[in-house]
Amino acid sequence: MKTPAARLPLIDSLKGLACCLIVWHHLAFYGPMSEVARPLAPWLMDVLADYARMAVQIFLVIGGFLNARSLAPRGTGRIEAPLARIGKRYLRLAMPYLVALATGMVAAMLARPWLPGPVVPAAPHEAQLLAHGFFLQDLVGQEALSAGVWYVAIDFQLFAATVLLFFAAQRWSSRPALTVFCLVSGIAAVSLVVFNRLPALDPTALYFFGAYGLGILACWGAHSPRPGRWMAGIALLGGVALAVDFRARIAIALAAALLLLWAHARHRQGDAEPALLRPLAGVGRISYSVFLIHFPVLLCVGALVHHLWPALPWANAAGMASVFGLSLLAGLLLHRTVESRGAGPGRLLLVMVSLLCLGAFLD
Repeated sequence: MKTPAARLPLIDSLKGLACCLIVWHHLAFYGPMSEVARPLAPWLMDVLADYARMAVQIFLVIGGFLNARSLAPRGTGRIEAPLARIGKRYLRLAMPYLVALATGMVAAMLARPWLPGPVVPAAPHEAQLLAHGFFLQDLVGQEALSAGVWYVAIDFQLFAATVLLFFAAQRWSSRPALTVFCLVSGIAAVSLVVFNRLPALDPTALYFFGAYGLGILACWGAHSPRPGRWMAGIALLGGVALAVDFRARIAIALAAALLLLWAHARHRQGDAEPALLRPLAGVGRISYSVFLIHFPVLLCVGALVHHLWPALPWANAAGMASVFGLSLLAGLLLHRTVESRGAGPGRLLLVMVSLLCLGAFLD
């Protein structure tokens, strides 16, 4: 993104940190490299497998923050064509996503003979590919073709819901700013206290709107002349949700929202970006592409390492580190060649048809 909000010193750094943690979570969660390397640092493998996935809450909060800044930074905005905005978002998400899916399908085909266990997805079928192409795979019960594709679907659902929410308040309310504030804070509160505690809602935006809504509220607080009051309100909302049912993921989302609000105030005072954050910020700027492409890299490197050194812990640990480094390089390549160039409907349709043809060939 090119918006000023996206260039806050902390935004890209938090995205970079969250991206790295999620890649390492998948490295620890999907064997067999992590299983062989586990004796070297069993506690670290447990932490990465069980807790690093919570970094996705940071992406949810940042998504709410940046989308609110783009659509209605002070609670109001002019959304003239909501469906066009949603379509533009789909194009932006789908193009690198489909390219990464195709890469993953080829990687799975290459890895399948050498890599045992359920880590390698089965050859896809047409309905599965179509569901993935429209971000519907979890809603219609199709098996995921890659790690983390669920988040792309949730991100799209949250964005579409937010656009329609803002548009409805703008169109039918005499006080749109107050209306949209009540809607966002109310839905976020219900999500935090009720929906986020119902695993059956996990494939839907309702489950995640609490963290996303905290990001929206943080954005509005950051653009308010009294950010301290907004921080207190956000802390109260999150605190009540944690008092009802403490969940570490919600605590992380609350901390991220408060940190973003505080960081925005410091940014307006002209604070420079700390040098230590710059490498993470660089990863943050390509985090979506890294997030999409790291699983195919994991499959290929994992298959090679398992074939050559199936029982050597240090070799498998080195393989995990190699996946991380190669994922950053592959993510940079995907970002420069696909994500940053955008796509029109015609080009996306061509990629979708190519993906279906590839799936038919591999099936």
